[in-house]
Amino acid sequence: MRNKFAVPLIVIGVLLMLIGIGQRTVWAPPSTVTAAAPSQDQEAPLTVISSDVLTRHSDGVDVTVSADGPFLMAVGRSDDVEAWVEDASVLRIGADGESLTSEVTDGTDTVPDPAGSDLWVSEQEIEDELTFTWEPPAAGDWQILLAADGTAAAPSAVSVTFANDDSTPFAIPLIVLGALVAVLGLALAFISGRGNSARRSGGSGPSSSEPGEQSEQSEARPGTGSAAPAAGPAGSTRTFGILPALRRRGPAAALGTVIAAGLSFGAPAAAQAALPFTASPSAESAGPAADAGSEATPPVVLDSQLERILSEVSATVTEADAAKDAKLLSTRAAGSAATLREANYTTAAKVPETDAPEPVAAEPLMTDLIMGGTEFPRSIVAVTQGPENEVPQALMLVQESARQNYKLVSAIKMLPGTTFPQRPAGGTGVNPAPADSAEGLAIAPQAAVNGLADALTNPDGENKDTFAANTFAEAVTKFQKTVLSSPDNEFADITFKHTSVPANTRALRTADGGAIVFGYMDSSYASVPREAGDSINLEGTVYEKLTGETSTEDGIDVKYGEGVMLYVPPAGSTDRIQVIGAVQELLSATLK
Repeated sequence: MRNKFAVPLIVIGVLLMLIGIGQRTVWAPPSTVTAAAPSQDQEAPLTVISSDVLTRHSDGVDVTVSADGPFLMAVGRSDDVEAWVEDASVLRIGADGESLTSEVTDGTDTVPDPAGSDLWVSEQEIEDELTFTWEPPAAGDWQILLAADGTAAAPSAVSVTFANDDSTPFAIPLIVLGALVAVLGLALAFISGRGNSARRSGGSGPSSSEPGEQSEQSEARPGTGSAAPAAGPAGSTRTFGILPALRRRGPAAALGTVIAAGLSFGAPAAAQAALPFTASPSAESAGPAADAGSEATPPVVLDSQLERILSEVSATVTEADAAKDAKLLSTRAAGSAATLREANYTTAAKVPETDAPEPVAAEPLMTDLIMGGTEFPRSIVAVTQGPENEVPQALMLVQESARQNYKLVSAIKMLPGTTFPQRPAGGTGVNPAPADSAEGLAIAPQAAVNGLADALTNPDGENKDTFAANTFAEAVTKFQKTVLSSPDNEFADITFKHTSVPANTRALRTADGGAIVFGYMDSSYASVPREAGDSINLEGTVYEKLTGETSTEDGIDVKYGEGVMLYVPPAGSTDRIQVIGAVQELLSATLK
């Protein structure tokens, strides 16, 4: 009876295994599926591959883009790509289930060449075709922008390849079941063979053993024979699974940068005494009040973008400084940074011994504050100190619109004993602080710059106690008092005036709820003879070379530009406003 079942079971088991193996091989569906964008003629200066195309499949996708000539492929955050596209005509590649869709949005037929935009996390020039595996640069929604040169049609041949979701769920169960059935058949055949052999060997001598003894042996054999095959299939069963890989990420320590540096402004170097500046709280203690209750947003640039932007800005400014070329400077500098450097170029043309501007270094990067969100203009503050910088420099970069690159608008030397505010916890972006708003602050940013201008113009006025002691104010007021009290100037009426320029005031919120403020002031130094016939001697001064005169009976106006960086405490703080950086440059000297 056992032989009758053994062979069919073996055959059935083998057939089941063959069917399962066939589903995994001969009848298996393709391991990947390729979806291509519709091939109808659709042209636009830009092509955008949407985020749903790149993220629809959890196992990732391989993207293939081809064109008849070279083209640009750029990767950016979805909001940034859309901001750059603006009102341009664009071919949008989207996803609909397992298929791709394409649709042209009407707009302008030509756009600027998007190559070199600071918005792109990465960009690459492709000759004709490229296939790559998509990996997001960071968390968030990302899109791919394709373009030829902004005038010619952008590539439209786009396809994605992804893992096939059509699986063969019964293949493994059939193979395992077939193996079990076949083993069961083999076991039955083996047991049956052992039983027949025993009967043949014991047929002539039932008297050779006692009936009880033979019974025990016959009961033991089936038990022993059935134990082995039962263990076989159970021991050969496999478990298929995936163990997820785990990566440990260490906490990002965002420490403030302690700065100690000297700034003379024409006076002897100040002592390196620490100022009473209160450092920002740690990331753990900053809490939700760190930015007036606003939600944390990712910074507008990644670290790799910031490094590239700083490098390009530094290279351009350095080249412009060497050539004294204001036109070249304007491609990467604006605001007070451009004003002070252009004035230096003009002065150097007449006074060759004029000191060159403080170099703008891209590295090492000591700390930064990066604006978050999607709005324009965008601001970044980076503190660097290159080998030619005696003290660290705070560089403010501003991107006015999506199609404009970041420009250096302020380059401020740090003052002795000051501390730059800490970065927010987790390296998140910070919010801008409106210049005319005191919300959450001890004073509005513009009011702080106005107060400093008044304190320098009237050292004993109402703002004399508004600011903590600092070497910049000390040097400026000391110079003014020296000039006013000099016997050489007893026959001249001399006035000093510092006036803030609101257009150059920018501020960012800090982790402790305060604000870092960049401001600019026009400083005038006017000297007029008191009586007719008196004159002002200019001989041997830089003013002689700038005016071409050795003296004047009508008087002279000298103008300086002063860039400053302030720290404004949060509302409710009893701390005074800190002047943590400053720079000064001679702008002009003209006779009345």
